[in-house]
Amino acid sequence: MTDTPARLLSLLSLLQTPREWPGSELAERLQVSPRTIRRDIDRLRALGYPVEATMGAVGGYRLVAGTAMPPLLLDDEEAVAIAVGLRAAAGHAVVGIEEASVRALGKLLQVLPGRLRHRVGALNTATVPLLTGDGPTVDPEDLTVLAGTVTNRERLRFDYRAGDGAETRRLIEPDRLVSAGRRWYLVGYDLDRDDWRLFRVDRISRPFATGARFTPRPLPAEDAAAYVASKLRRLTPTYTLVATLHTPAAEVRRRVGGDSEVEPIDERSCRFRSRADSLEWLAMRLLMLGCEFEVHEPPEMHAHLRALAARADRAAGAGAERP
Repeated sequence: MTDTPARLLSLLSLLQTPREWPGSELAERLQVSPRTIRRDIDRLRALGYPVEATMGAVGGYRLVAGTAMPPLLLDDEEAVAIAVGLRAAAGHAVVGIEEASVRALGKLLQVLPGRLRHRVGALNTATVPLLTGDGPTVDPEDLTVLAGTVTNRERLRFDYRAGDGAETRRLIEPDRLVSAGRRWYLVGYDLDRDDWRLFRVDRISRPFATGARFTPRPLPAEDAAAYVASKLRRLTPTYTLVATLHTPAAEVRRRVGGDSEVEPIDERSCRFRSRADSLEWLAMRLLMLGCEFEVHEPPEMHAHLRALAARADRAAGAGAERP
């Protein structure tokens, strides 16, 4: 291989495989001399790629973790697998990776060859996810369009269906995509209404990037996440649960994650605080902890738990009466 840039890319692709490569094997793969391999390794190091060498009769090379992530070189199968996985993650509100999935998917689709785009599209058309029913899903294609306009500071048009079913066509300057709970939201400045607005992405259809650039406006909040949180608090009643749980605090933290407050009382009990927009969700969370508890707030929770207990008692009694 006489083309030095192409040879360096091929060498980098081989080194990204998690193994140690003998210099002789690299030379055979690339059809060059071991001396050329040594020079190419030096070129990669000069470009900032941390390549380690081992001493010995044969010697070997491997790429190690450095201070910055180098560009990944993927073969066709790897690119298709990653694109399909990112689409699945982007289409569902997966805690912790939602926005990153959309950004990565947008970057990958931008450079994916046409033949691989077709394979990704065919796989997504031929497969159907088994949804858990814990919230609306969104089209990853729409998400990538929205993410692209956010990144490029590009005005966006789309059809929007309001909660009462009314259909409108919107022109906005998008600021951020935010995943909150089981839904995606788009924060943007509505040019027709001359004000900031919050849009549920599952109610957006036919998004279109206009190509017109804009200068970002100051958001009326600390950041987009704070703006979404403030809007949602106004739109839905929020309940704050305060309860004493008769189980160690460490066990509760392991089960509920970081979206609730857990304060130890002693080795066998703790104070638990959590917020939600429904009593049903808070009651389910309490019952699934599998421990004894006393509820202090909100007062509505006592009546709700009594109703649940009565329903469960009737179901247990009806089952016992059957022959």
